[in-house]
Amino acid sequence: MSDVFKTCPLCGHSWATRREFLEDPGLELVGYQVDFQELSLGLFLFNHRSCETTLAVPARRFEELYAGPVYQGCRTGEEDCRGYCLKPLELQPCPAECECAWVRALLGIIRDWPKPIEATPPAAAAGLNL
Repeated sequence: MSDVFKTCPLCGHSWATRREFLEDPGLELVGYQVDFQELSLGLFLFNHRSCETTLAVPARRFEELYAGPVYQGCRTGEEDCRGYCLKPLELQPCPAECECAWVRALLGIIRDWPKPIEATPPAAAAGLNL
């Protein structure tokens, strides 16, 4: 079996590449579970609409999408910290110059990744049940 980017643990659907995964309109980024010891092992959480399960993908699988500054030192709990990393469903970037900032920026990149527009059948668009 060839390598794939991710396979859904519930329905078995596979995405061959990261790009295919990010462009899938059936996936929605819903959260981030931080790993303060190793940030690249934190988990991005996605809802897979077709089977209604949540998929977890380690941050390291998206790391190269971020090209901004990487700060040293954790600011969690400091005055300039908004505590976003402690709220798994919070997807906002953090303005603090913290070692976690690159992950918070990635959340925005992933959330805003362009997805193809799903075609809506004319009857469904008109609210008709055929």
